[in-house]
Amino acid sequence: MSCSGWLQRARTVATAGVFAVAVGTSMSCPKRQLNAIAVVPKGTTHEFWKSVHAGAKRAGEELRVQILWKGPLREDDREQQIQAVETFANLNVIGIALAPLDSKALVPAAREVARRHIPLVIFDSDLASDDKISYVATDNLQGGQLAGQYMGQLLAGQVNARVAILRYQEGSDSTNQREQGFLDAIAAFPNVKVVSSNQYGGATTETAFKASENLLAAETTAAGATLQGIFCPNESTAFGMLRALEDHRLAGKVRFIGFDTSEKIVVALRQGHMDATVVQDPMRMGYLAVKTIVDHLRGGVVQKRVDTGATLVRREEIDDPKINALLFPDYKKWLKE
Repeated sequence: MSCSGWLQRARTVATAGVFAVAVGTSMSCPKRQLNAIAVVPKGTTHEFWKSVHAGAKRAGEELRVQILWKGPLREDDREQQIQAVETFANLNVIGIALAPLDSKALVPAAREVARRHIPLVIFDSDLASDDKISYVATDNLQGGQLAGQYMGQLLAGQVNARVAILRYQEGSDSTNQREQGFLDAIAAFPNVKVVSSNQYGGATTETAFKASENLLAAETTAAGATLQGIFCPNESTAFGMLRALEDHRLAGKVRFIGFDTSEKIVVALRQGHMDATVVQDPMRMGYLAVKTIVDHLRGGVVQKRVDTGATLVRREEIDDPKINALLFPDYKKWLKE
C-alpha cells in the first residue's frame, strides 16, 4: 500500500471512530506497528507536564487511540529526548506530539519523523523546522507581556525602579518568548530599568536556586536589596527564586511575578511572597496536541497555529472559581494518582 493509500485507509477507519493498524510495503512509508500517538514532553516531574499528560490521556480515551508518554528526566537532556523521538519513529506510531527542549537540536529528529510520513505536532515550545503539521502552544510572547505590563503597574509610583529577570535556559523557544515579551512590555515604563537579564536558572529548581542566590548577592547591599522587581519565566525558576528570596528575608519586599503554577506557588501568592503568576492551560495543550493529530488523520482542516491561552493571575484573584481551575488542573483524575 502506498503512503497515500495508507493515509486514506487511516482516515476512513478513524472516521468510523476506531484507528486501525495499516500495513504498507513502501520503504518510505513503512507499516504502522502501533495504533498509538506518542507524546514527548520536555520533562516529566513538574506539575505542568503531569497536566499535559492528563490532557493527552483524556484525548486518547475520547478519540480511542493509545497514548505513549516518554520524556527526559531532566529538562536539559536533549540527547534523551532525541532518543525518545527516534524510538517512537522506529516503532512507526500513527503520530508524534513533541515539546522540543531545543528549537534547533531536535530538527534532525523531526526531519526523520517527516521522512517516515508520521504526522508531527509541536507543542509548548516551537521548533525551527517546517516538518510539522501544527504548533499547539501558549502565546508565550503575550504571556511575557502580561507579566511586564503588570510589573510596570506595580512599580508605577517608584523612581528609578530596578528589575531583574532570571532566565530559564538557552535554546528553549517558549521561555525565550516570555522573556522577550516581558522586556518589550517593561520598556514602556520609563521609571523602570532592567539591571540583569543575562542570568540563567537552568533546568532544575536546585540550579535555579543557586543562580537566584548569585543574582541576589550581586544586587544586595548592607542597606538591603537594590532590586524592586523580579520576573521568572517558568515553574522551576520561579520556585528557585522564591526559596532564595525567603532565605534572604526579601520575600514580600521585592515585587515578584512568575510563570506557571504549582501548590507551592499558590501558597506563595497567598502569603504575599509573590504578586502574580502567568498561568497556561497545560491540560488543554496536551488534549489539543493529540486531537490535532487525529483531526489530520481523519482528513480534517488543521490550523498551523493553535493558541491554548495565557492568564495573568493576581494574588487577590486566586479564589475565583475559574482561576482556581487553572491553578489546580485536575490531572490526578486522568493519571489515576
